[in-house]
Amino acid sequence: MSELVQLHCVMVTPRTPRLDQKEIDRLFSQIYDWQIVAKDDIPRLEKVFHFKDFNEALIFTNRVGQIANVENHHPALLTEWGKVTVSWWTHAIHGLHMNDFIMAAKTDDLLK
Repeated sequence: MSELVQLHCVMVTPRTPRLDQKEIDRLFSQIYDWQIVAKDDIPRLEKVFHFKDFNEALIFTNRVGQIANVENHHPALLTEWGKVTVSWWTHAIHGLHMNDFIMAAKTDDLLK
């Protein structure tokens, strides 16, 4: 299990620096099967989770929502029949922050 699961999100403001590439690479090695995708020129962590039906996908979506509320850091969630796409990025800085990697690890941990 990644040590990231034990950490908690911190408050971020527009003045908080984005992670540099060295930090992104270090943290990215601690999460599994995630991708870094750019949407609207903003890098995001994204992963598609597969389930046997819509109900299981919806249950997972709600569990992600619960941990997001606890940490006060919220993803984009796309729930479809048999899959959920989860995207983490930090809106305030238009990029990636440690919080995103923490939440990616916590999202994975929901399935353990």
